[in-house]
Amino acid sequence: MVVVVADISRYILVFLIVVYVFLSFISFVGSTEAKKLAIYRSQRVVTVLLYLLCSAVLVLTDTSVKTIAALVLGLLFYIVFIILYQKIYQGLSRLILNNMMLCLMIGFIMQIRLNPGNGIKQLLMAAIAMSVCLLVPYLIDRYTVWENLAVPYVIAGLFLLVLVFVIGVEHYGARNWISLGGFELQPSEFVKIIYVFFIASMLSKRTDFKWVVLVTILAAAHVGVLVLEKDLGGALIFFFTYLMMLFVATGQWLYILAGLGVGAGAAFVAFKIFTHVQIRVKAWNNPWAHINDAGYQICRSLFAIGTGGIMGMGLGQGLPESVPVVDSDFIFSAIAEELGVAFAICLILVYISSFIMFVNVAMKMKNAFYRLCAFGLGVVLVFQVFICIGGATKFIPSTGVTLPLISYGGSSIIATIVIFAVIQGMYVMDSKIHAKPPGD
Repeated sequence: MVVVVADISRYILVFLIVVYVFLSFISFVGSTEAKKLAIYRSQRVVTVLLYLLCSAVLVLTDTSVKTIAALVLGLLFYIVFIILYQKIYQGLSRLILNNMMLCLMIGFIMQIRLNPGNGIKQLLMAAIAMSVCLLVPYLIDRYTVWENLAVPYVIAGLFLLVLVFVIGVEHYGARNWISLGGFELQPSEFVKIIYVFFIASMLSKRTDFKWVVLVTILAAAHVGVLVLEKDLGGALIFFFTYLMMLFVATGQWLYILAGLGVGAGAAFVAFKIFTHVQIRVKAWNNPWAHINDAGYQICRSLFAIGTGGIMGMGLGQGLPESVPVVDSDFIFSAIAEELGVAFAICLILVYISSFIMFVNVAMKMKNAFYRLCAFGLGVVLVFQVFICIGGATKFIPSTGVTLPLISYGGSSIIATIVIFAVIQGMYVMDSKIHAKPPGD
């Protein structure tokens, strides 16, 4: 019975997420406000149906109180925060909110599937973050001081990164976590937001060569600390984000070419210096030759994706636990195995539609600081998705980066929710400006 239900549900789940993605992209094409509202309501109906179907399949395979409680709490979380955000922030981007909530709900489902206890923890962290972030759009809209805090941003960012050397702990070869009273957090997840604010604050003031050199040195200091921590995934995100923001601010292709050249040289040096980087590159280059050691993780990931095929094996019918660190770095493999490659591709399209909205917000901003911030946060989001999925599919070497809003991890969940909240703040601010009568 369970196998039959799971088998049928996989086709329905793919259909639902295809509908969701279709609605996301048609909302970009000259619809009236009334039609857009209908589209966004339809997306929410699809999200709830998707969640309820997944919940029903999970309950058939696991009738424990913990699993049922986690699934019920997840549905309540969705309903409460969808209502709260719309009531508190009139004029927010419903597509950005819908995309964030869809990814969170898929994340809850996958975490509960893998470990109900982790699913509940993930839910609690997201609820706390969403509650706090109800204030973020208000703070962005109310105060204009954010573009004048370049020095505090630099000090705070470097302090949090360097703090890891004092009270940090090591995970998977990288010393990039802080442990306080049994609670662990990853400072770089929060610093990447401060980092974007710092770059936007500096480059919105001036873009002459001497100033660009100064900003580059300060940005390189952030990247350098991450390299010393052996957090090369984080370093890669910081580096690429700076290059893209610098190009948008200056329009100079020469800076991009120079940056790529320096980055290639730095990557070669890191490969020569760090043993764990050499292991990951070796595993990426030919995992099958090292299937019993260095290549085991990527081989298991590829087996999982290949086994799932286009439509997946059905929720609860695969063996995602065979992939090391499947709940965080390799969650994409679990999604592809059980929900299917088609579902996984649609999920990528959801992230892309979010990035398009981030860029859309950036283009609407007349203030250079906010424009650069929105674009930079969009780059952080989409590039993190790229290197996480790229690592899981052997497109690039694995760098230990999580899939935003879906992978297990409090720091990642909170930081990504803050990113979405900041963008909402800018969207609300722009909506209020355009809502003013002419001459106001």
